[in-house]
Amino acid sequence: MLDVYLIIDLIIIVALIVLSAAVLVQKAKSVTSITFAALAASVAVWIIANYISNDIGRSPETALKANYFVFFFSYFTAVNLLHFTISLVQDERARKIFKALYVPIFLVGLMSFTALVPAGVHLQDNVYAVEFGAGLPVYFVFLVSMIAAIFVVLKKNIKRSKGAQKTRLKTIYRSFAYSLPLLVLMLFILPVATGWFGLTNIGIVPMAAFVGGMYYAVFKHRLFDLRLVVVRSLAYVFTLGLILTIYALISFEASKYLFNGSGNENWRTLTNVILVIFAAVSYGPVKRTFNRVSDKLFYRDAYDAQTFLNDINKAVVANVDVEKLLRDSAGIINSYIKSTSVLFYLRSTEYSSPRMLGVDSRQLSIEDLMIVADTIADSSQKILVAEDLEEQSALRKLMRKYDIALISRLVTDYGIDTEGVGYLALGYKKSGNPYNKQDVDVIKIISGELVIAVQNGLRFEEIENFNVTLQQKVNDATKRLKKANDKLKAMDETKDEFISMASHQLRTPLTSVKGYVSMVLEGDAGPITDMQKKLLEQSFISSQRMVFLIADLLNLSRLKTGKFVIDALPTNLSDVIAGEVQQLRETAAGKNMTLTYNQPDSFPTLMLDETKIRQVIMNFVDNAIYYTPAGGKIDISLTENDKSVEFRVKDNGIGVPESEQHNLFNKFFRAKNAQKARPDGTGLGLFMAKKVIVAQGGALIFESKVGKGSTFGFSFAKDKLKVDEPAQA
Repeated sequence: MLDVYLIIDLIIIVALIVLSAAVLVQKAKSVTSITFAALAASVAVWIIANYISNDIGRSPETALKANYFVFFFSYFTAVNLLHFTISLVQDERARKIFKALYVPIFLVGLMSFTALVPAGVHLQDNVYAVEFGAGLPVYFVFLVSMIAAIFVVLKKNIKRSKGAQKTRLKTIYRSFAYSLPLLVLMLFILPVATGWFGLTNIGIVPMAAFVGGMYYAVFKHRLFDLRLVVVRSLAYVFTLGLILTIYALISFEASKYLFNGSGNENWRTLTNVILVIFAAVSYGPVKRTFNRVSDKLFYRDAYDAQTFLNDINKAVVANVDVEKLLRDSAGIINSYIKSTSVLFYLRSTEYSSPRMLGVDSRQLSIEDLMIVADTIADSSQKILVAEDLEEQSALRKLMRKYDIALISRLVTDYGIDTEGVGYLALGYKKSGNPYNKQDVDVIKIISGELVIAVQNGLRFEEIENFNVTLQQKVNDATKRLKKANDKLKAMDETKDEFISMASHQLRTPLTSVKGYVSMVLEGDAGPITDMQKKLLEQSFISSQRMVFLIADLLNLSRLKTGKFVIDALPTNLSDVIAGEVQQLRETAAGKNMTLTYNQPDSFPTLMLDETKIRQVIMNFVDNAIYYTPAGGKIDISLTENDKSVEFRVKDNGIGVPESEQHNLFNKFFRAKNAQKARPDGTGLGLFMAKKVIVAQGGALIFESKVGKGSTFGFSFAKDKLKVDEPAQA
């Protein structure tokens, strides 16, 4: 029966050594890989020492030395297992505590290699019973404390982990829970308590649960991130080694029991030949069985790439609606890839917010996916596979945190939009296998096809929503315009009220100023000098100009309120013009200008609003003086013919730019060159002149050329302004 335990021991040792070798080959510099290799080595020595210590065919001295190794390496198996657990979960706090206690832990380990723990051995019931020293309680407390710490660290990190990492840790926790308590019970507690050391023969068997759990975590949940070819090779080597071990043991046992050392070499040779033939014949069925099992384990997610692409093409052709297209595509991808999630993340557009669509067994939120998308935004790669990234890279950690194994940009190869319409994110495969080259190539093709379909779908959405969106925009704009218009109206009314009030309030004192200045000029206050007369005349002219400005403001206010009325009376237009010209001669003379008015000898009386037409004449002549350089010439004419009369003021001043002439008679408008020549203008004079002329049935006369001068005036049809003669009795 002892050989059965040897078979089990050899299977456990081979399995651990092969697994640790595979881990070291792939990630030789990883702390987790190194600690696992150390764990496998300590377990292997421990198992071999345990087998030797129980072999009664050996001497007591050999058994005692073997027990030194048993206690020493079983203790350091616990140490390495705790170290491996801490590095696997990357628990920084646990690592610091472990480092702080490393010296006492190491000293207790050394103590186990002395007579303080295994003091001696004696043969009892065909088994070597161990005699313990005084250091056993300390040894046992440290051993159990480390095993308890392993469970505490795992339990804490299972709670705070998620996704595939959580599943991996749960698997390891269960395998530890099945194996470690039984190992302590059968190898230490029961033998010491009962004195029955025969239990140590089978006490190592629970280690098989530990090894099985580690392999299950590797195959099913991608522990150590071993690539598929490594995992399958690992399983193949292990299976082949197991078969050879079993054949060797069968050969050994058959030779021992059949021939019992008889020395009949012919029969021994014949038996070995039969076993070799049996091995050769059975190897094929065993290999086929292994292939079926490994295919089920490793290639159960295999698929036909062309069929996969054909199904995606059908979905693309059949759907115009973006959301239905992506849901159908996610279902197809999931049916072939068999991953934990297939999610499409679409960036926001002018007409829609960010969207997440697809198949997700973990309920990943759109905010989580947006975090990953923002992180890879600066990457130049179209497809990123978590397994291909650096182990400690921030992006790999982030992808593993949200269980994203592969993410692909939805962007065309030829477009200038490097950000694309969004992303396709895939979770880890349910089989535990990594994404291979075929998967990446197929996903790249699918992403290229889908991005075009999604762009077309988004355009279709835009067209569908255009009327609704446009109407909403029109409504919003109308509301804003109405609100702004109401505000402008209120401001305009306030302005008009102010202008009307200010004009009325200014007109009375200004009339008084003008009257008193006129009285002084006429000598009512006594004789004045020539200089005083000149200054007072300028004051009178300025006052007159202020009167006209106030009149313009009042008329503007009356236009807004509908109170602008033409009060037509018989008027001698020729005399009105002569009076206004006479008032402005001094101003023209001050600028060395020639102001000429050839007054007609006779002129018909017309029905005009004398006050308002006087403002128009004053404005035209005053503008000509202001906008004509010193030494210029201004000609004023009044002519008539059978049908009409015409008034013109012609100057050789700065003129009006052709590009601005169409705005000249608008309210508050002033040409740019006029603003420079006369900064204090209001832009109301020409506006009010047009209103006065048109209101009386006349027409404006305007001609201008920059640098050559301008002509302003008006014309009236005689028949519209003729004076009604009194009826004869």
